[in-house]
Amino acid sequence: MARYTGPKTKIARKFGEAIFGDDKSFEKRNYPPGQHGNNRRRGKKSEYAIQLMEKQKAKYTYGILERQFRNMFEKATRAQGITGEVLLQLCESRLDNVVYRMGVAPSRRAARQLVGHRHITVNGELVNIPSYHLKAGDVVGVREKSKSLAVIQESLSNNSSVYEWITWNSEKKEGTFVAVPGRVQIPENINEQFIVELYSK
Repeated sequence: MARYTGPKTKIARKFGEAIFGDDKSFEKRNYPPGQHGNNRRRGKKSEYAIQLMEKQKAKYTYGILERQFRNMFEKATRAQGITGEVLLQLCESRLDNVVYRMGVAPSRRAARQLVGHRHITVNGELVNIPSYHLKAGDVVGVREKSKSLAVIQESLSNNSSVYEWITWNSEKKEGTFVAVPGRVQIPENINEQFIVELYSK
């Protein structure tokens, strides 16, 4: 399973925001990497560079590589609705993202690992595909044998995020993907229109 495994802080510094979650190293050096990173007099970015950065930010945020991301964009263009919004909705509907949103894992990378190691069920069935797309009404839960895992218990106890499109039952350790979120319900700081413009060239 291909995925980005490089340095997270360096990427976060490139975009000027902690896209992988809390990062103490980023807080100390929240300027771009490289020997000229702290130099404020940087050249003006071209329109293409801005669009490319936005696409890269989305890919790193959701942990999706280029081919898969391009396929999702093409699927979004065929769907009804605004292409950019549909693209982000497809990203949010991924199983690894929903596991992260529910608080079962502290990061999307950790959520992907939990799914890949067969700790997560969808509608009572084991699913080990992080990119599995959920439909409204699907029930995502922690496998019975995995409910006592320290990483899951710790993540759930530290989770304070609430999303209108997800419900969570702490006793059963399962939640429902109630509906595909609207754009205003997706908190990520991504300008999806730039991505659409880039792929439409």
